Amino acid sequence: MKNFLKMVLAVICGILLLNALIIAVIAGLSGGSTPSVPAEGVLKIDMSKIVIAEQSRETDPLSMIQAGGKQIVTLGIYEAVSAVNAAALDPGIKYIYLKTDGNSTDAAHLSEFRQALQNFRTSSGKAVVAYIESPSTGSYYLASVADKVYMTSHPGASSMVNGVNSKMYFLGDLLKKLGVNMQLIRHGKYKSAGEMYTRNSPSAENREQYQVMVSSMWKSLAGEIAASRSIQVDDLNAAIDGLKLCMPQDFVDCGLVDSLLDRDGLKKQLATLAVAEKYEKVTMIPFADYTAAKVQPAVGKNKIAVIYADGSIIDGESEENVAGDRFASIVEKVREDKTVKAVVLRVNSPGGSVIASDKIKTELDLLGAEKPLVASYGSYAASGGYWISNNCDKIFSDAVTLTGSIGVFGLIPDFSKTASDVLHVGVENISSNKHGDMFGLMRPLDQAEYDYELRSIEEIYTLFTTIVSEGRDLPVERVDEIGQGRVWTGADALEIGLVDEIGTLEDAIAYAAALAGNEDVSSWNVKGYPTPPTALESMMSSINGPKEDYAVRLKKELGVAGIYARMPMNIEIVL
Repeated sequence: MKNFLKMVLAVICGILLLNALIIAVIAGLSGGSTPSVPAEGVLKIDMSKIVIAEQSRETDPLSMIQAGGKQIVTLGIYEAVSAVNAAALDPGIKYIYLKTDGNSTDAAHLSEFRQALQNFRTSSGKAVVAYIESPSTGSYYLASVADKVYMTSHPGASSMVNGVNSKMYFLGDLLKKLGVNMQLIRHGKYKSAGEMYTRNSPSAENREQYQVMVSSMWKSLAGEIAASRSIQVDDLNAAIDGLKLCMPQDFVDCGLVDSLLDRDGLKKQLATLAVAEKYEKVTMIPFADYTAAKVQPAVGKNKIAVIYADGSIIDGESEENVAGDRFASIVEKVREDKTVKAVVLRVNSPGGSVIASDKIKTELDLLGAEKPLVASYGSYAASGGYWISNNCDKIFSDAVTLTGSIGVFGLIPDFSKTASDVLHVGVENISSNKHGDMFGLMRPLDQAEYDYELRSIEEIYTLFTTIVSEGRDLPVERVDEIGQGRVWTGADALEIGLVDEIGTLEDAIAYAAALAGNEDVSSWNVKGYPTPPTALESMMSSINGPKEDYAVRLKKELGVAGIYARMPMNIEIVL
C-alpha cells in the first residue's frame, strides 16, 4: 500500500513539474521583455528561421516540440517590412546578410519582402549580400535582389530553380470505387473547385486557367530576377528549360551568381564588407530580434486600422479562419471606433461561404460609407475574398496574388452506393414530404431537386456579378466575361480592371493615410485586427483540438451540401 501511495505521489509531482515547466517555457517565449540588440552590426536575415505571414504570432511551444525543438518565428509582413525600413535609417546597421535556403514563405509575401529589400538598397545606399547553397526557385528569387549573390563552392549543392509549378489532384475515380457520387452544381466554366471530386483529370477550361496562372506568375518573378541580375528573361528561361543550372559554377556562368565561396571564403568576405579584421569581430543581429526591438506598436490616438481577413470564409463565430459572424462584429467595432480614421482591408482568402461573405461585405459597405476603405491583397483574394473587397476605394494587389474566381458552386455527395455496395448497410428513408430526404446524402438528386439547387446558384452568380459591376464600375456583361469562376493573377487582374494597382500592404496603408488627411504614416497608430492568439492560446487550441464537429468543419471547408463562392480547391504554388 505504501509503494502504491508513493507511486501516486510521484505521478502527481511529475504532472505538477511538467505543468510548471510548460508555463515557464510559455512565459519565456511570450511574456518576456523586448529583446535588446547590439547598437552596431550586420542585420542577418535567415529565411530558414523565420516565416513571413499576414500577422506576427507568438511561438507555440507544442509546434517547437513537433519541429524537433527548432524555433521558427512567424513575422507579420507589415512588421517585417517595417524592420527593413528601420534598418535603412539605422546608422548602426552596416549591411544586410541574406540567407535564403530553407525558405517556407509563400510567393506573395516573398514578393512584398523582396520589394522592401530593394527599397532598402536604393534609399540607404547600404548593401544586401546574399548567400545560397541549394536554391529553390523561391529562395533564389529572393536572393536575386542582393547587390552580390554568392553560392557555396562545397560539393553536394543541389539546384531546384526550375520555375513555378502547381499540381492538381483528382479523386473522381477513387470516390466512385468507394461508392460516393459527388453531385456538382455550378455557374462558371472555370469554377473548378468541385472537379477534384467528380473527375480524374481537369476540364479544358481548368487546365487553361492553371497554365495561364502559373505562366503569369513566372513572368512576374522572372522579370524581377532578370532586372536585378542585368540579364535577359529569354536567357534565364533558356538556362532553366535547358537544365543548365545543375552545378554551382553553372549559376556563375549564366550570370545568376557573382562568385563561389567556401565556408572560410564567405567569412572573410562578410568581415571585409563589415570593415572588420576577422569574421569573429562581426556582430550578427538576428532579424527576428531586430524586428521585436525596433518595431513597436504606435501609441498615437488616431488610428489606421488594418483588418486581416486571413483564411477561408466560414459561417459562425469560430476564431479559426474568417468566421462570418465574428468577422462582421470586428468590422462593426472598427466602424464605431471614432479614433479609427481610415481602414485597410488586408485579404488573404480563397473565399468560402456565400452567407458569411455577404454578412462581411454588408458591414464593410457600412464602414466604407463613413471612412476611407482601401484593400490590399496577399496570396489570395479570390471568390468570397473578392466578394467582400471589390467595393473598396482602391485595391492594391501583388503581381502574384490569385484573385477573381467570380463564380458559385454547390457540392452534394450521395453515399447510397457506399452504404449498400461497400459497407453493405441498408438505408430506408421515411419522409413527411416528397423531398424530405433531399439533403440526406443517401440518394442522388432528381431533376427537380437539381434544378432547385441550380436556381439558387444562378441567382447568387447574378448577384455576384452585379456586386462586382457596381464595385468596379464595369458593365455586368464584362464582369460575366472575365468571371465564370476564372482565377487570375494580380498582374493579369490589373489589365482587366479587377484591381487598381500593383502594390504592397505598406503602399495601401500609405494611401489610406493620405485619404485620412495625413500621408505621414509614422504619425499614425497602425493597429491590426483581430489580435493574433498568444502562445498559450495556440497551445491550448492544439491540445483541445478543433472546437467544431468534424462533419461541420468538412461542410464549411469543402462546400458539402452547401453553396459556396470559393476558388479551386488547394491551389498550391511551388517555388
